Amino acid sequence: MLGSPPPADRILRFEDGSYFRFPAMRWSVAHFRELMPTVNISRGLQPAAALPQALRDDIDPLEFRRLDSGEKMSWSESLSANYTDGIVVLHKGRLVYERYFGALQADGQHGAMSVTKSFVGTLASMLVAQGQLDPSRQVADYVPELAASAFGSATVRQVMDMTTGIQFSEDYTDPKAEVWAHAAAGNPLPKPKDFSGPRSYYEFLKTVKPQGQHGEAFGYRTANTDALGWIIARATGQSVAQLLSSRIWSRLGAEQDAYMSVDATGTPFAGGGLNTGLRDLARFGEMVRNNGFFNGQQIIPAAAIADIRQGGKTSDFAKAGYQLLPGSTYRNMWWITHNDHGAFAARGVHGQTLYIDPKAEMVIARYGSHPVAANAANDPTSLPAFDALARHLMAHPR
Repeated sequence: MLGSPPPADRILRFEDGSYFRFPAMRWSVAHFRELMPTVNISRGLQPAAALPQALRDDIDPLEFRRLDSGEKMSWSESLSANYTDGIVVLHKGRLVYERYFGALQADGQHGAMSVTKSFVGTLASMLVAQGQLDPSRQVADYVPELAASAFGSATVRQVMDMTTGIQFSEDYTDPKAEVWAHAAAGNPLPKPKDFSGPRSYYEFLKTVKPQGQHGEAFGYRTANTDALGWIIARATGQSVAQLLSSRIWSRLGAEQDAYMSVDATGTPFAGGGLNTGLRDLARFGEMVRNNGFFNGQQIIPAAAIADIRQGGKTSDFAKAGYQLLPGSTYRNMWWITHNDHGAFAARGVHGQTLYIDPKAEMVIARYGSHPVAANAANDPTSLPAFDALARHLMAHPR
């Protein structure tokens, strides 16, 4: 996309999907605002919160073994293997490692994809802790328009933990999967004259059908987060973008505004529309690591963070069959490892990650553009690399 205009064979467009085909997406993920409508998430007018630097030169050569082959790999090798666009590591609140690749720069923003879900889940957990949201109530109590959908009889807690019984396939390789109908509904461009489906995220949610029973098993489905976004909007009178700004981003001391993509009615995409600067993602992670305290203030109630870290039911999660995440659970739209460090993470397609290791006092914020959407493509190298770095930082503090 360089030139005035760029050559015809180098132009990416939202309407034909060319913007999200690999390798073009390596540029797009750092330029979403130029391709689609968005809503701003203001950082406010206060100074940015400092990130003290103590850069280290012993991280790149750090070695670990891949989960799939058992072969040795260095930390620096893993970054290219995972198509990393940028990565920041904080240890004890200090920035010890920072790298950028591809189209992302330190002063740029990048799509967080489904890391967005953890922000929305955190907002919901905050509202529960503050008594503004009752997780035991049914969805229809907050959003009567969803009463006839599969969501209507689910509890808010079941939506927050993705244990709803809904018909929604997240298989990106299946063109008939509901995730594509959901994306079509949220597409802000004018629909074809013969289009007869839902024309917004809210309209789509009203069409979701039941499948199975609520509360029986974890099932990762983006529609849950958009339903939670609607619930939050009704409970507070603010959209998730407005609430994120007023309750978190404007208090965090972020360096940059964030933004979210929106549908044709201006509804923020709660399931994956957030875009942030990488250092600001790390600031958010450091705030969560410190039980909601950051920038000299308690931003999120400690009880809300404790509720996230406790995780969900192992038996519910096990039914989902995540072979690379044994013993893990899902709570408030966060992935909880239950390993010996109590690590937990926000995760998004194509390699987006916010990894928090409380015992090692470490936060890793990574943005990427892996050609394969599913995290199973990068987990064999990412997960052991993160764990190895945590143990290295503990063994060799500075």
